[in-house]
Amino acid sequence: MVLASLSPLGAVVRMSARSSAFQSRRFLAQAVSATTKGQDQTKPSSYKVVVVGGGSAGLSVASTLSEKLGSKAVAVVDPSDVHYYQPLWTFVGAGLKTFEESKKTMSEVMPKDAQWIKDSVASFNPTQNTITLANGESISYDYLVVAAGIQMNWGKVKNLPETLGKNGVTSNYSPDSVKKTNEFIKAFKGGNALFTMPSTPIKCAGAPQKIMYLAEEQWHKAGIRSQTDIKYFTGLGKIFSVEKYANELVKICKTRNINVNYFTDLAEIKPDSKEAVFNILAGEAKGTQLTLPYDFLHVTPPMGAPDFIKSSSLSNADGWVDVDKETLRHNKFANVYAIGDCSSLPTSKTAAAITAQSSVLKNNLLGDIFGGKQVAKYDGYTSCP
Repeated sequence: MVLASLSPLGAVVRMSARSSAFQSRRFLAQAVSATTKGQDQTKPSSYKVVVVGGGSAGLSVASTLSEKLGSKAVAVVDPSDVHYYQPLWTFVGAGLKTFEESKKTMSEVMPKDAQWIKDSVASFNPTQNTITLANGESISYDYLVVAAGIQMNWGKVKNLPETLGKNGVTSNYSPDSVKKTNEFIKAFKGGNALFTMPSTPIKCAGAPQKIMYLAEEQWHKAGIRSQTDIKYFTGLGKIFSVEKYANELVKICKTRNINVNYFTDLAEIKPDSKEAVFNILAGEAKGTQLTLPYDFLHVTPPMGAPDFIKSSSLSNADGWVDVDKETLRHNKFANVYAIGDCSSLPTSKTAAAITAQSSVLKNNLLGDIFGGKQVAKYDGYTSCP
């Protein structure tokens, strides 16, 4: 089943989302199959385009732009040694795929004509067309693409960082704990199984439910479903943002005897007593807390804009890179673009959305460089399989 949603961006002439999606799949494939190489230690400090972020969004953009602009005209800034295909982690957590299948070294997937700068960004200076790296080095650009993803705020749930991966507490959103999910599902012998979804924006809004359904199926096959009480807690007012699919998912939960709780946000884990504490966000009990025992707890952490973006002049009031929702160009700095989870685009944060956005951004940025007149417009396409 594919749960798709389209943002109401108005009746304008725009690039076909599905057409752009097919084009971007080719670009993503180019990025993943790029020739392995090391870093060039004689890198220049100025580039035609600087891409911040080496995830799927950043690499799909960098692959095409570096091919069009030539060797070392495009730089990708990312400190990671490993590139993860995170959509696979739902299946890793359920034991259907191995963790090793979800990762490659960053050098394997880096576009062969791009310059990899293995560092993180400390700050942006868009009025000077520069970024400052964590090592203090300044990098200048003609154009900037911000594809830095979303930040996991594990510390916003009390005791979560030190409890994660221990005694039945896990999350598919961390490379350190995703393997524990399958281990804990198999070790579970019945009792209370809790699954959480925060009130904040997250990447892949269906993932908190996906692992719940997969775990429920395993416990059913293991013959312990009748001894298992499954509860789903979401900080939001509905189980899914699109009404059509929300209605069907509610029916599925009723059929599988899964108890769904709205406006309940995980606030604290008490590892000694194995209890989860939730803030009640609405209704008569608003402002109070609910404490429940757990034997298995899958946590989707609160998420938000990366701190280095939130503190910069690129961000809007909510901390996301402030871009036009159709062209992906920054609303203040004309040579700055953003794509994916770190952007202010009013649509779900998914890899499918990135696929559609990528063609729009590349068309418009290359048009800036080469004088193209056809402006592509993103129509809000996203999908949650």
